[in-house]
Amino acid sequence: MGFATVLFRCSVFLLLLVQLFSAAAATGGSYSRVKYLPGFSGPLPFELETGYVGVGDSDQFQIFHYFIKSDANPKTDPLIIWLTGGPGCSALSGLAFAIGPISFKEEPYNDSIPELLLNPYSWTKKSSIIFVDLPAGTGFSYDTTSSAFKPGDFSQIHHYLQFLRKWLVDHPEFITNPFYVGGDSYSGMIVPVVAQKIVGGNTLEFPIINFQGYILGNPYTIRGSGDNFAIPFAHRMTLISEELFESLKTSCKGKYVNIDPTNVECLKHYKIYKECISNVEPACILDPKCPFQSPKQQDIYDRRSLNSIPNLLINQNSSLSFRRCPEYKYKLSNDWANTDQVWKALHVREGSIEEWIRCKNRKDYTFEIESVFSYHVKLSSKGYRSLIYSGDHDMLVPHLDTQTWIKALNYSIVDDWRPWFILDQVAGYTRHYANNMTFATIKGGGHTAEYTRRECSIMFSRWISGESL
Repeated sequence: MGFATVLFRCSVFLLLLVQLFSAAAATGGSYSRVKYLPGFSGPLPFELETGYVGVGDSDQFQIFHYFIKSDANPKTDPLIIWLTGGPGCSALSGLAFAIGPISFKEEPYNDSIPELLLNPYSWTKKSSIIFVDLPAGTGFSYDTTSSAFKPGDFSQIHHYLQFLRKWLVDHPEFITNPFYVGGDSYSGMIVPVVAQKIVGGNTLEFPIINFQGYILGNPYTIRGSGDNFAIPFAHRMTLISEELFESLKTSCKGKYVNIDPTNVECLKHYKIYKECISNVEPACILDPKCPFQSPKQQDIYDRRSLNSIPNLLINQNSSLSFRRCPEYKYKLSNDWANTDQVWKALHVREGSIEEWIRCKNRKDYTFEIESVFSYHVKLSSKGYRSLIYSGDHDMLVPHLDTQTWIKALNYSIVDDWRPWFILDQVAGYTRHYANNMTFATIKGGGHTAEYTRRECSIMFSRWISGESL
């Protein structure tokens, strides 16, 4: 153990003693061990805790979370707090669809509880993960008052930091673990800000967090930029013709967001472009576009809730719905998470919410941050580790968008563009920079890890262990 590590742990220990003898140490967190889940056969083969942490000036907001200990060595393995995108998509999305240890068995069923399966590609094999329902009001989180609170970027960041420090005070055995913040999709606008504030707060706030870096999948980074890169992406993927692409570049001058209403030529070509891609699933262009009706009309969203989608297109009970349409598992999650048995098993507080909704309506959210590029600049200058990855068939936040802002950081390349492999097969491409940032593509991947769970798991496992992809 190095001198710096010993010094860090001693500092944490001394501060912890002070905190434990302080009246301010009482955070009022509520935590419960979950040994069984409805739909899963037998006891859970991993350690799951659920609970609430109060945030806000008077703990007005009770933030629900799922905490899963590492399968390997939770005493020393990294601790990750994972934020699902949306904004307003439940943490269950990350836990059951993307990087967590469970999955829904996608098959028809008759009014029984949907079956849960073990995910062999869970990131909890090498790390402990907190999946948190943020912003306030997401998933099982709730407001204890009847106030007309409208969540936004800044309130979400503030609550995120409050939640984290209170949770760590209540779980002091994890304070010295290497700590990472992570998320996908819209959380790309939240995670870098949180990371920077953790670093700055470590000199003033308790507890000291052993921050090591951050992880982002297909991250929203500069508002509107993804939409701008969707057209060159569509061109590269042959979704539009060479002629249409050239016409768009000429008439729109490379800017396809907030088009000048007087630019008739640009609008004309843009309309043709929209018609060309209208039947393509933007979250993963390899998948069929087959949305179905959500139980509540306000909650009709695409895969990650970035764009609204049409109403009922398929029969939920047809073989098509579960054999070809990834949306079917979202229906299963709704049916599973809205049963009395599940609420009891997860220790959801009675009367706290009326109904669990996977992704809340974004009309109730205030979008305040235009770009987090400057936060990447600050974090990069300090050399913190970062893993930025992109499914190469995502058109919501195309890899072209992510590669452009990474290039703008202007760091030299340490390990140049090359394929990375799984069992001698190309799983994607990667590049490593002098600022300790690794960028990777996932071949055939979509907007989140749910489309390529195996590949993303292996990528993460190598990176978190300090290995080359």
